[in-house]
Parts: sequence; C-alpha cells; structure tokens
Amino acid sequence: MSSQSFPDQVVGYSDRLRAYACKLGANSSFSDDLVQETVLRALLHADQFRLGTNLGAWLHTILRHCYFNERRSQRRLVVDDAVNDRAMAAEQMWSIELQDMEKLMAALPAAQREALTLVAVEGLSYDAAAFRAGCACGTMKSRVSRARSALAETVESSGTPHVDEEADDLDQAA
Repeated sequence: MSSQSFPDQVVGYSDRLRAYACKLGANSSFSDDLVQETVLRALLHADQFRLGTNLGAWLHTILRHCYFNERRSQRRLVVDDAVNDRAMAAEQMWSIELQDMEKLMAALPAAQREALTLVAVEGLSYDAAAFRAGCACGTMKSRVSRARSALAETVESSGTPHVDEEADDLDQAA
C-alpha cells in the first residue's frame, strides 16, 4: 500500500497516460484533454476502484474509453483537414517521415492502431496488450498482424493503406 493519497497516485500516472494518449494518434492538446478527462473521471469515480488491483491498468482503461467516446462523437463533426496540417522545416526529413508514419497510423482502424501501439511501440507482450485492450490474446495478435500488413502494403505501393475494416468489425464481436 502506498503512503500517497489516492488523488496523488492518480495524478502520478499523468505522464504515462499522456504517452499512451499520444500513441493512440491524438495530437498534443487532445492528448492533454484526454489525460485531464481521465484524471477527472478517476477522481469522481474513486469509489469504483478496488484496492489491491492495478491502478495503472484501471486508468489506462478509463483513458481508452474516453478516447473511443471522443472518436465516436468526432465522427458526427466535419473536420477541415487544413486545420490539422502542421508546418515543418523542409530540411528536416525525419520530421516528414514521422508525419508520414503518423498519417499511416491514423488511417488504421482504432482497434488496429491501439494494438500496434501497445505491442510494437510500448513493447507489451500480446497477453499484456490483450488484457489492457480488453480482448483475447488471439484477437490482439490478429489486429497487430493486420495493422502491420496494411502498413507494409502502403509503404510498398506508396498509396492509400489497405484496411480490412470488415475483419476488424469481426474482432469487435469477439
């Protein structure tokens, strides 16, 4: 048992939550908003947290739910792509490549993007990633495989990523 109060423990996870929010494809200010909403919800619903369980996993789950809720509500809005374009220096090729990778990741379905982020970026095992995402290990492996295939196909063809949304919909039912 930690000597810190529950609110201090929750706030102590802010950096890890922000990193996770950024990896989900959110921009910096949106990531900050997600973390703030997560901390707020955690503090408001502290009575639902069971002592002795993993606080980090609980907070990541709240953040994940906030992210998907926000994505669902954004589908109803029309977004001007010009607003999302970032200015960059021409001499920084790594910046261009990073921006290209962000676009490729953003083109993946949310479940595949999350799976690839958990396994490839955060370095979690398939079991740990599946636990965090709330799905079966086989489903996690399938999502990562399809995400990697879509990215590889896009890089090879230099076109639009092939996304198997029908297969991803099947994952959601699993």
